[in-house]
Amino acid sequence: MDVSVTPIAERIARVLAAERISANGEGAEESASAHVDSAWRDHLPEALAVLRTLREPDRAMADAGDVGVWERMVRVAIETSLPPKVVL
Repeated sequence: MDVSVTPIAERIARVLAAERISANGEGAEESASAHVDSAWRDHLPEALAVLRTLREPDRAMADAGDVGVWERMVRVAIETSLPPKVVL
């Protein structure tokens, strides 16, 4: 299985941005990659919301694999995508 070098939250945010910007989605831009490159960070909160929803697999997903592993993987994706906490 291939493993992405791009964090999952960024990949989701890029898809959300592209969906809104690109003519292949709901947008109007025919060549949207540069705009997506500059806009994806604006969609990171939405991407994290998607990941939070995915913490709990549905029944079909649970039947297909290890629920504990799934939950740990999604939690790590969320935790590594959050900005670092600053303690004053």
